Amino acid sequence: MKQNYKDILLSPIKIGTRTCQNRFFVQAMECTDADQDGNPSELTIQRYENLFKGGYGMVTLEAITVTDESRSRKQQLSIMPRNAAKLRTFIQGLKKINPNVLIVFQLTHSGELSNPEFSKRVTVKPLPGFGGELLQEDDVEKIMEEFITAASIAYDAGADGVDLKLCHGYLGSQIIRPYNDRKWKYGGSWDNRSRFAFDLYERVNKKINDKNFLIGSKISMWEGFPGGFGTEGPDSPIIDLTEPLDLIKGLEDRGAQYFVESGGSPSITTAITQADKNAPYFAFLHNTWAKEIKKVVKPETVIIGSNFSVFGDGNNGILAVEKENNSMFHYGAKFIEEGKVDMIAVGRQSFADPFLPKKLSEGKENEISWCTLCDNCLELLIRQRTIGCCTYNKYYTDVLVNTRKECGRLKQKHT
Repeated sequence: MKQNYKDILLSPIKIGTRTCQNRFFVQAMECTDADQDGNPSELTIQRYENLFKGGYGMVTLEAITVTDESRSRKQQLSIMPRNAAKLRTFIQGLKKINPNVLIVFQLTHSGELSNPEFSKRVTVKPLPGFGGELLQEDDVEKIMEEFITAASIAYDAGADGVDLKLCHGYLGSQIIRPYNDRKWKYGGSWDNRSRFAFDLYERVNKKINDKNFLIGSKISMWEGFPGGFGTEGPDSPIIDLTEPLDLIKGLEDRGAQYFVESGGSPSITTAITQADKNAPYFAFLHNTWAKEIKKVVKPETVIIGSNFSVFGDGNNGILAVEKENNSMFHYGAKFIEEGKVDMIAVGRQSFADPFLPKKLSEGKENEISWCTLCDNCLELLIRQRTIGCCTYNKYYTDVLVNTRKECGRLKQKHT
């Protein structure tokens, strides 16, 4: 007899030596609200305190940059020696609110997605429309040391682990994609392109040397453009999961206890990364990729599936299925029960309602604020403004309104 979805979604799960209290995972959602030194601001603290009060099983500290030199957001959270004390205080505060919530830091370097208005854009091989200063092998060695330092700071701060980011078009994914056919230590053959990720795992594990510290990665299984990761070759858009699955097995061999399945590169193929209201069925690609990952990993390796926010309490945009069989809770529990995924990730939905797991556990499902897929939060991200839910949080509604007014004035000024 099938279990109730509430029982499944609120059941605990082991990740490495740690216990996660339920199956809800919060994605790394960049909010560009750090202070001038890249430390958590009052807005940052409030967002994460709400998630801890809301009782999610595991939370990711958003895309926190290991360097000032190349970054995509002006007010991006940073993880360098100057940030260590503030990050420690930040984590201590969250753990006081709810010691049962696990938190991992997503460490990133923006590479070709760095914003040249305030940082240096660098590249492993110039992608049309992007480009930047060509990275050399010594540059990559320096970047790797920055990641190792950042992982050590996260550990000392009291984080439960790290996510070494290999997704969404940032440096980690730029190196591993087939498009990087440049003849150098980190390009061309798969052995060369996978070297950065494999070496990084080995060096982080050697530095931390604590089996209780989680290590994993969010990975774009198919970036959706010619030469992107998960394609047949440097000029093909056709899906081929050979390299993504080999990457996952190689990282697992090097100590990964969890993976966050994802896809796309938001600066190029946004709808693949986060299915929108006009094409919600792209979410089914993510479910398929998670299933393929589960086939090759050890039973104890936790696979976290993405794009569950798009289902909400039943998505009317997905046809030929009853609404009650088309919700986040239905699909999340179904895929967990069938062994296709271990946890479900929410991104935009975590903005809409940071208290979702608590409401579910208390029998208050009718009080959940469901994401409307308006993607106004994405507009704020693109415009480098502080980010949150513009539908349910008046503070961010006002930010959006004022941003649009300001952009309208600037447009008039230049016409």
